[in-house]
Amino acid sequence: MKIAFDASPLVGDLISGVGWCEANLTAALTQKYTEHQYRFEYFTLRSPEEKVRRMQPFVQPNTPLHPARFSPLLYRMMTNFIPFPYQVFHGEWADITHFFNYIVPPGVHGKTVVTVHDMVLRAYPETMRARTRILLETGLRKSMQRADCIVTDSHFSKSEIAKYYPAFADKVQVVPCGVDTKRFAPASAEDIARVREAHHLPKEYFLYLGTLEPRKNLVRLIHAYSDLRKKYPDAPALVLAGGKGWQYESIFAAVDALHLQENVIFPSYIPSGDMAALYSGALAFVFPSLYEGFGMPPLEAMACGCPVLTSNAASLPEAVGNAAVLCNPKKKSAIARGMEMLLTDTALREKLRQRGFVRAKEMSWENAADALYRIYQSL
Repeated sequence: MKIAFDASPLVGDLISGVGWCEANLTAALTQKYTEHQYRFEYFTLRSPEEKVRRMQPFVQPNTPLHPARFSPLLYRMMTNFIPFPYQVFHGEWADITHFFNYIVPPGVHGKTVVTVHDMVLRAYPETMRARTRILLETGLRKSMQRADCIVTDSHFSKSEIAKYYPAFADKVQVVPCGVDTKRFAPASAEDIARVREAHHLPKEYFLYLGTLEPRKNLVRLIHAYSDLRKKYPDAPALVLAGGKGWQYESIFAAVDALHLQENVIFPSYIPSGDMAALYSGALAFVFPSLYEGFGMPPLEAMACGCPVLTSNAASLPEAVGNAAVLCNPKKKSAIARGMEMLLTDTALREKLRQRGFVRAKEMSWENAADALYRIYQSL
C-alpha cells in the first residue's frame, strides 16, 4: 500500500494534542509495517524551509515529505465552498490518505480516512474558537460524507458521532490514543530539580498541563483549590501549565478575585523535554475537563508515576480505567474533595501510582497502530 498522512497538525509552531496523536501513531505504524510506502503531505506558502525544519523530528527514511505550494488556511476555507481537488496538489500517488484533523478535502485520490476526535462542535460549541467552529460547521458533515472511514479516539466519541450524525454511524471505527512510555517515564530527582528551578516551581504542587481555555474547566478548578486552602492553608501550590487558548482571561481573573496570586502559578511555555519531569515532580495531576474525545495528559501523568484526578464525564473514565480518582467536573465541591483525598491519603497516591503504570502500558501506541493498520487493510 501507498499511504499518505496529512501533516497539517505537525507543521505549526506549537503542536497540539491532535498533532502529538498523529506523530505517535504514524511513528508506530511506519516502524512496524515497513513493507508499505508512506509520505507526509501538507500545504505551505510562506517559509517552506521552516516547515521542513519543523517536520524533521517526524520524518523517517520511509516517510518523506510532499509539500504543495499553496496557503493551507486559504485551501481549507475555500474547499468548504468550492470543491477544488486535493489531487491537483498531491497527485494520484496514494492508495489511502489519512486526515487527522476532522476535515477531508474534495478530490482526494484513492481511499480516505479522517480522524474526528470529538464532538465538541455539538456538545460545547461555546468553548471553541470562532474560526474553528465556523470551519467545522461548514465542513465537517461534507468531510464525513467524503471519508471512506471515520476514526475516533474512544467508544464515547463513537457514540457521540452516532448521536449527532447518525447517517455516518456505520463508518466509525475506534482507535484509542496511547502514551509514549519512552518519552513519559519517571524522571530522576536531578531532572525534577532542574525543571523545578527552570520554571520557578515550589517543591510540592498540584499540576494541570494543557491549553488554558474554557472547556478545561480551570475557573472551577481554581475555586475548588481556594476551598481546599481554606481547610488546608498549607496545601501545595496549584501549577497551571500550558499555552493560552482563547477566553483565558477569566482564568487569570479568578486567581485575582480569590487572592491566590502567590499560590496559583502560571509557568512559561513548557518545552517537550521538560514535561516528564514536570509530571514526575507533582503531588498529583488534576484534569477536571468538561469534555474530551480521549484525554492524553492523564495517561502521560500516569506513565510518569503521578497520581491523577480527572472527570467522570465524556471519554475520561474510558481512558484512565481504574487508575484515577474521578469527580463530577461541574461541582467544585467534588473537585475539592478529590484534591483533598490525594493530598491527605498517602496510600491512595501509591495505589494510583502503581495502577497508573499498568494502565499506561496497556494504552500503547503500538496497539493503536495495529488497530489503525487493520482499518487500512480493510479499505
